[in-house]
Amino acid sequence: MKSVKEILSDTKTIAVIGISDKPNRDSGSIAKFLLDKGYNVVGVHPTLKDVFGIKVYKSLDEIPHKIDLVNVFLASEKIPEIIPSVEKLSPKYLWLQLGVRNDNAVKLLIEKGVEVIQDKCIAVEYRISISNRE
Repeated sequence: MKSVKEILSDTKTIAVIGISDKPNRDSGSIAKFLLDKGYNVVGVHPTLKDVFGIKVYKSLDEIPHKIDLVNVFLASEKIPEIIPSVEKLSPKYLWLQLGVRNDNAVKLLIEKGVEVIQDKCIAVEYRISISNRE
């Protein structure tokens, strides 16, 4: 398994599932943080079209280009619902945000070679792994 620094350095495009336009929600502010750090970020939300200048798709299946990392802001019990779409998108990495973990649901992806990070905040890990070393 690669280190967090290697994963974040290897990643160019990120899909944020559960992106929100509500200022008090981490999913929108972290998506904007990643955009500001130079990543190509798209959102996934059933009703939003744009969040902080980030294009939002209704589902992972609608994203027309390659995604390196899928970053998930959903409850742990909802993870099985997204696995088929993640598998079809075939990213290098699946990142479940802090407080999100579902070992059974991600097992298939791990077997298919997707590296999975669970229960960690991508923004915190970026600050620890990348920002502190810049």
